[in-house]
Amino acid sequence: MAQHIIVVPYDRAWPRRFEQERALLAPVLVPIAVEIFHIGSTAVPGLAAKPIIDLMAVVTEVALVDARAAALERLGYEYLGEFGLKGRRYLRKGGDERTHQVHIFGGGDEANIMRHLALRDYLRTHPEACAQYAALKRELAALYPYSIDDYCSGKDALVRTLEAQALAWFDPEPYRRALTAQARAASGR
Repeated sequence: MAQHIIVVPYDRAWPRRFEQERALLAPVLVPIAVEIFHIGSTAVPGLAAKPIIDLMAVVTEVALVDARAAALERLGYEYLGEFGLKGRRYLRKGGDERTHQVHIFGGGDEANIMRHLALRDYLRTHPEACAQYAALKRELAALYPYSIDDYCSGKDALVRTLEAQALAWFDPEPYRRALTAQARAASGR
């Protein structure tokens, strides 16, 4: 059965669900993990979203994640490797009615890491962009309730525009400093 695309109002339980999943993943990733972030629409208070918790783990070296695939699968994740994005590791949980997705990047993949953080932070602080994005997602979910490809294609132009605006607005330095310090700490474990 195809994934059912539904967009629901923001749920105040999403940050708690992220923290629960982060606590589940951390022991598997601890030796190499630098940080685990809540990203995507469920990380933006007030934003309507598919009720799927997106996590982004930053690790010292992405290839080291492959040795942890079996442990991640024991947590209920489907380990899909790069899944179309070179250098990433992608995992999903919940089958067709997905509940969680994990995107794992090596600390050197600053472009992808900062892109996700910039968009999240931009939507958190720009209510007009947040409302525009929510309206489009609701419209696309109604048009394509069982086609994730059409749903994602329909969002693509707006997401690219929002990402460009977010990256122009975003100051990556605080994240860079924090990730560098955490990477040093991780290598000293």
